[in-house]
Amino acid sequence: MVLIKLITMKRRRIVVAAGFCLAFFLGTLMNLLYIPGFEHHQNHDHRVHRYYHEKQQQVTGDSQLQVGESVTEAVAESNSKPAVGSRHHQDLLLQIRERFNEVVRYRQRQAHGSGTGDPVRQLERRRLMDSEPGDNWDPIKVIERTENRQTHFQNRLSPSIYMHTASRKDFTMTLSSVNGTPMLGCNSIDNVTNVQYLGSGYTKAVYKASLNNSLSVALKSVDFGGHDMENCVKKYGSPGDCYRLASFKIVKEMTLMERLQHPNILKLYGYCYQDSNDIQDTVTAITELGSPLEMIQLLQTSWEERFRICLSLVRLLHYLAHSPLGSVTLLDFRPRQFVLVAGELKVTDLDDASTEEAPCSPSDCVMEFPARNFTLPCSRGRCLGINEKRNLYNAYRFFFTYLLPHSAPPTLRPLLDKIVNATGELIWGIDETLLQLEKVLHLYRNGFYLQNSTQTHITDYKHVVDASIPEENYRCWPSYQHDGCLLSVFSITEAIGVCERHAQCQAFVVTNQTTWTGHQLVFFKTGTASLSSAKGRVTYVRVGS
Repeated sequence: MVLIKLITMKRRRIVVAAGFCLAFFLGTLMNLLYIPGFEHHQNHDHRVHRYYHEKQQQVTGDSQLQVGESVTEAVAESNSKPAVGSRHHQDLLLQIRERFNEVVRYRQRQAHGSGTGDPVRQLERRRLMDSEPGDNWDPIKVIERTENRQTHFQNRLSPSIYMHTASRKDFTMTLSSVNGTPMLGCNSIDNVTNVQYLGSGYTKAVYKASLNNSLSVALKSVDFGGHDMENCVKKYGSPGDCYRLASFKIVKEMTLMERLQHPNILKLYGYCYQDSNDIQDTVTAITELGSPLEMIQLLQTSWEERFRICLSLVRLLHYLAHSPLGSVTLLDFRPRQFVLVAGELKVTDLDDASTEEAPCSPSDCVMEFPARNFTLPCSRGRCLGINEKRNLYNAYRFFFTYLLPHSAPPTLRPLLDKIVNATGELIWGIDETLLQLEKVLHLYRNGFYLQNSTQTHITDYKHVVDASIPEENYRCWPSYQHDGCLLSVFSITEAIGVCERHAQCQAFVVTNQTTWTGHQLVFFKTGTASLSSAKGRVTYVRVGS
C-alpha cells in the first residue's frame, strides 16, 4: 500500500513538472510568434497594385496613381464629407497639425545645429520654420500673406494641403543629398522591376523592387487599404486629408533617417512625390533593403551571429540615447521593426520614435511592461532617463533573453548571464551595457575565451594542403550550413577540440572564409573517401584513436 502511494506521488510530481515545462515552452512560442499589428509575409500579390501596378496607366508628364478600392468603398459608405469647420473636420485638422509640428521640430533642430556657413541655404531652410503653427496659427491667413492675394477664396489651399505642400517643399530643399550622395527621385522608380509586396503595418505598405535591374531597394508608401487609412476615411469621409495625416508618418521617418546617421539605422536612398487621380503629392520613401527578422530562425543560428545582433542593437540604442536630437525612444519596439543587412541589425521603422520624455509628478513616474513595472525618478516634471531605459528593457525582453546566453562558449556564460540579469533589472544603463558587450567581443575575437581550457588532444592529425572533402557530411547544431557541420573556430587547436567532441568526426577542412569576428569557417567530416584537390583549403585527418 505504501509502495502504491509513493508511485502515485511520483507520477503527480512528474505531471506537475511536465506542466510547468509545457507552459514555459508555449509562453515563449506565443511571445515570439504572435506579435500584434503586423501583416506578415503572405501571398498578397494584389497589394502590389496599390502603388506600382498603376504605372501602366500613367499619363505622360503627370505620374498619376490611383487610390485603392478600399478607400473608395469607405467614402461611399460615409454620407458626405464633413463640412469645413465642423467638429469632425477640425479634429482631423488638429491631428494633421500635430504631426506637421512634430516634423518641423525635428527639422528646426537640424537647422540650428547644422553649422552651415551658407546664409542662402539657411534662409531656404527657414521657410518652413517661419510658417510653423503658433498658438493662434491660422494656415489660411499664412497662405493669404505668402501666396497670390488676388486668388479667389474657393481656390485657396486647404490647411491640410498647405501643411503637406510646405513640408514637401522644405524636405526637397533640405534633403537633396545625404553625406554627399545624391538622393534618388521619381525618375529612379519610374521603371522599377521585380516588384514584390513584403508586408504592411497600420499605416505603411512595404515593397521590394529592383532599380535598373541591379540595386534592390525597399519602397514605403501609405497603405490605402491599411488600418489607419480605412478607419480615418470611415470616420471623417475625407480621403485627401486622411492621406495627408498618414503620409506625415513617412515624412517623419525620412526626416529621422536623414538626421540620425548610424550604421544600425536603415539608409534613406531617396523619395518621390507624385500626384494621383484623387490625391496630390503622394509620397514614397526609397530605402535600403533588409531581410525580415525571423526569431525562430535566429534561435537556430550560431551563437556568434546571435551575439552580433545583440551587439548591433546595443550600439544602436547607445547612439539613440546620445543622438543629436536628444534621447530617442522607440515606442513601437518589437522584432518586426528591425531587419538584417549583411548580418547587421538595423532599425527600419522610425515613424513611432520620439524624443519626448514622459511628464510626471514625484509620485507617479512609472514605466509599465506586461511582466513588471519600474519606478523612475521624476526630475523637473519629466521621468528621468525613461527613453533610454524603455529601449534597454525592450532589448532585454525581446532579444537578450532568447539570443544572448544560449550555446555561448562556457567561459563567457557568466559574463553574459550578468549582462542579461543587469538589463532585466535595469541595474545598468546603456553605457555600461555597451561596455560589457564590447568586452565580450574582445574576449571572443582574440580567443581569450579558450585560455582556461586544459584539454589535451588524444589523437594526432595530419594536414593536407590545397585539399578538401566534398562529401562525408554530418549535421551538427548550430551550423552555418543546413546539410552539413560548418562551424567557426579561432584556431586549429579549437577545431581539433570540436572534432574530438563529435563522435562522427574523422576529419575537418579549414576554408579560406572568415566570419565577422575573423574566426575561420571549418567543415567537419565523417571520413576522407572523397578527398580531392581544392586550392586555398587545408584538410586535417585523424591518424589515431
